[in-house]
Amino acid sequence: MAQARSRRLRKKLHIDEFQELGFSVSWRFPEGTSVDDIDRMMDKFVDDVIEPNGLAFEGSGYLQWQGLVCLQEIGHCTDEHRLLVGHWLEGQSLTDVKVSELFDIWWDLPEELI
Repeated sequence: MAQARSRRLRKKLHIDEFQELGFSVSWRFPEGTSVDDIDRMMDKFVDDVIEPNGLAFEGSGYLQWQGLVCLQEIGHCTDEHRLLVGHWLEGQSLTDVKVSELFDIWWDLPEELI
């Protein structure tokens, strides 16, 4: 039997109307890419695709990057967000571009992001 939870508890647990869906991304810069070129591309990534679409990106790397994309507000990313980010990354001089399926960012975080 489902347990009735207060709105406050649902918000603290990030469930029901407070659930947040996001997706993971990873890619590789070509060998020999300079730090300045990586910085410029990451700035362009945030300026061109993340910020204008109300998304947030948390990630790290040097030549091999991986991270999490979610909304800046509580809510669900969509398949359109996944496609938008994936197509943008594939349009750059990057290799091994991977975009995961949507998952609950509080309860189903993939092992590679932990």
